Amino acid sequence: MEQKLNQAVINTAQAHEGPIETDAVIVGAGPVGLFQVFELGLLEIKAHVIDSLAYPGGQPVELYPDKPIYDIPAVPVCTGQELTDALLKQIEPFGATFHLGQEVTTVQKQDDGRFFVETSKGTQFLTKTIFIAAGVGAFQPRTLKVDGIEAYEGSQLFYRVKNPADFAGKNLVIVGGGDSALDWVLNFVKDGPNKAESVILIHRRDGFKAAPSSVAKMRELCEAYEMQFIVGQITGLDEKDGKIAGAKVTGADGVTRVVPLDVLLVFFGLSPKLGPIAEWGLDIERKQLVVDTEKFSTNVPGIFAVGDINTYPGKKKLILSGFHECALAAFGAVPFIFPEKKVFLQYTTTSPKLHKVLGVESPVFD
Repeated sequence: MEQKLNQAVINTAQAHEGPIETDAVIVGAGPVGLFQVFELGLLEIKAHVIDSLAYPGGQPVELYPDKPIYDIPAVPVCTGQELTDALLKQIEPFGATFHLGQEVTTVQKQDDGRFFVETSKGTQFLTKTIFIAAGVGAFQPRTLKVDGIEAYEGSQLFYRVKNPADFAGKNLVIVGGGDSALDWVLNFVKDGPNKAESVILIHRRDGFKAAPSSVAKMRELCEAYEMQFIVGQITGLDEKDGKIAGAKVTGADGVTRVVPLDVLLVFFGLSPKLGPIAEWGLDIERKQLVVDTEKFSTNVPGIFAVGDINTYPGKKKLILSGFHECALAAFGAVPFIFPEKKVFLQYTTTSPKLHKVLGVESPVFD
């Protein structure tokens, strides 16, 4: 899927001499990072947003832009891309500035209490607060360990599907036993514009971590001879004329067979990597940032963590939970940004001040 940046919504950074002075820097432009812009905006706090991807949307857009999401409050169903587009529209009044395609490499506390932040592209900030909304960190797909296979990545080997139409009419071998593998198997087998010529699923065992309904449907398709499932592991490649002609699959019986293919899709899940975040002096537990549940502050005052990157008792890795965390984190940041200001909870339904901030007319009630 080609990602399009709506310039009416996204303010991309301009050249700047010296550090950019700001009240808030948000690390991560996924759904939770975008909603953090909104919650800060209601409190009249402007933010700069940094993300390693070249477009906003984070994991939902990068990994499953067209897959339906059903648990966003008041939205019966939406895709990852639709959710991102709606959030970008919602934060439009607040004029956040985006710094995309770069990773935060340095965070240093200054004598005046602010933080010096620098990215991999040399962009520098002096900010009063930092909000880490980096999802599972700098996530990378777990790769298939076969000699020489790296040469085919992007041509015949793929770890994610951005545009399903690219694989229509192809002989596909899909490897994995989780939801992503089964979802794409079912997608490419069914009739439609993305239907593959053939689909073979390979998994190292006959048990799956995917939804039982997906597994049951896959088995039905196998019984109807609409696809194949092979228990085994890919141990080598059959190469001809500079291309992969087939995968060498070793089964539980120790016999290796060649499975012909045009394209190999591998879904082994993600390997979360905190990257430079691990060097910022924050309390970390199992590659997640420890926070309180009052302000979602880390152990470093002024640095907050929201969404899948954080952990606390009872944590649930849901987008809707991240949205809740954003609201409390925004209020928790106020003393660092407006130390002399008392901020009271107001409602977007009735507050003239919030209507002004949002750029909407206050309703007149009888």
